[in-house]
Amino acid sequence: MPADFNWAIGGEAGDGIDSTGKIFAQALSRAGRHVFTSKDFASRIRGGYTAYKVRTSVDQVQSVVDRLDVLIALTQRTIDENLDELHEGSVIIYDGDRTTMEDVEIPEGMIGLDVPLQALAEEAGGAIMRNVVALGAACAVSEFPIENLDSALEKRFGDKGAAIVENNKAAARKGREYVLENYDEAFGFELECTDENYVLLNGDEAIGMGAIAAGCRFYAGYPITPATDVMEYLTGRIEQYGGHVVQAEDELSAINMALGAARAGARSMTATSGPGIDLMAETFGLVATSETPLVICNVMRSGPSTGMPTKQEQGDLNAMLYGGHGEVPRFVLAPTTIAECFHKTVEAFNLAEKYQLPVYLTADLSLAVTEQTYPPEEFDMDAVEIERGKVVDEGTVGEWQDESGRFKPHALTEDGISPRAFPGTEGGVHMSTGLEHDELGRRTEDTDMRVRQVDKRTRKVETAREREPFEPREFGDPDADTLVLSWGSNEGALIEAKSFLDEEGIEARYLSVPYVFPRPDLTDAVDAAEETIVVECNATGQFADLIEHDTLTRVTRINKYDGVRFKADELAERIADVLATDEGAEEATA
Repeated sequence: MPADFNWAIGGEAGDGIDSTGKIFAQALSRAGRHVFTSKDFASRIRGGYTAYKVRTSVDQVQSVVDRLDVLIALTQRTIDENLDELHEGSVIIYDGDRTTMEDVEIPEGMIGLDVPLQALAEEAGGAIMRNVVALGAACAVSEFPIENLDSALEKRFGDKGAAIVENNKAAARKGREYVLENYDEAFGFELECTDENYVLLNGDEAIGMGAIAAGCRFYAGYPITPATDVMEYLTGRIEQYGGHVVQAEDELSAINMALGAARAGARSMTATSGPGIDLMAETFGLVATSETPLVICNVMRSGPSTGMPTKQEQGDLNAMLYGGHGEVPRFVLAPTTIAECFHKTVEAFNLAEKYQLPVYLTADLSLAVTEQTYPPEEFDMDAVEIERGKVVDEGTVGEWQDESGRFKPHALTEDGISPRAFPGTEGGVHMSTGLEHDELGRRTEDTDMRVRQVDKRTRKVETAREREPFEPREFGDPDADTLVLSWGSNEGALIEAKSFLDEEGIEARYLSVPYVFPRPDLTDAVDAAEETIVVECNATGQFADLIEHDTLTRVTRINKYDGVRFKADELAERIADVLATDEGAEEATA
């Protein structure tokens, strides 16, 4: 894909890598270019290798690839870590005056630009701006108009005063001028700008935006990587709509606060990651048995235990499907793109209230921290529909009272969904308990009522299957003999892997599944294929297990669990290898 340009900055945690990368990504998006970012960072505040990568094109980009065109290396380790992605003609910008770079080794065939980043930054007003000097140097190498960097610098430093903004602009220009004056190579890059207007955001931000659009008015959470940015986004924004964010003392408190707000009638949410899901499991059961609508966002990371908090994995699937004691009906939604993080958050709130069940909204680290560009109309707030379900008011509450005029919050119904009365509804006074209960919410151990209440709660899921369009997204050749399935954040890599495979003449049918439970019936699709491949970021193939259970058919598994997301070219190669192995086996048998 020659129109792509791949850039990265790397160094030690604490070197300002993330903010520098974000500035460049914003500058590119404001210049009308599509952007897709990737981060590699250590689980510590300072020290340890960290990098921020940007892939950009005038066409949409949805994945990372194994190629770097320009690398800003603040340490020798940055070059070593990215050696496999550098190619002949790659440009490496470094500061030879830094102690960590005094013995720098530039691989053969690559261009090393020794730019005195710190010295130039000091000339502009302070050594802290050395990374901005590097951005200016990158603008010279890529022929990216430095004026496009100005608006991103204004956004990043505007609240620090005009002088700081101007100093950073001067620092960027010093980097650009140094390269132009000291190096006369034709680097071969030219970043075209357009008049397009794009929004740049990550998955956590899209979830927060979707929550506000869906009418969420209470959020409780405890900071945990990589879910914290959901709370960060909502703080200061949800208050503008009459909502509140509470930072709880731990995850147990967070889910219980969210449950309390939901019982009071507010659309409520909490977000956490793997260890927090473990702690929330007990209250999760109370949410279900009390028939309280609640959205629980799980942004997955590498586990088990503390695992690798800043690395990618889709290892929590079984925990979300089966976690909690007893039998707990639930929904599990898995957005497949950053944009879908917005739309599936809205859907999660609607499902929670329509069926009075807890909903797991599951993203992962790749979705959470990746920034991607979209046209603003992708997030049309006016198009959001809010469905509050079977809510009664003073005029209808009488239909759900017993002969004594008492409201039945757990009424036995054909579809499994009981009426819901908000506090203050005249005639709707009631109670619920974590104990098994009758229709009035009073505890009971009556065997008949126990069976009827369990059946009623379970029936909600079947009702949802009948009423909701729980369908996958499909692309590729619908008649191909090869079927490739994925769930969650792998969709972008899969779409671009398709482009690589198409060039090789390899045809396949691709299904991306955002609904894990209830999930679509994929039996016909699997039966029609000669080879079914399931792609996911875990070691055991948890989604593949579900497919085999549902379809009674063995599938081929492509798993990745090294803490790094799938790259498009890597995924294409692994799919091609599977098919080549199958062809070889068939020829040997013949």
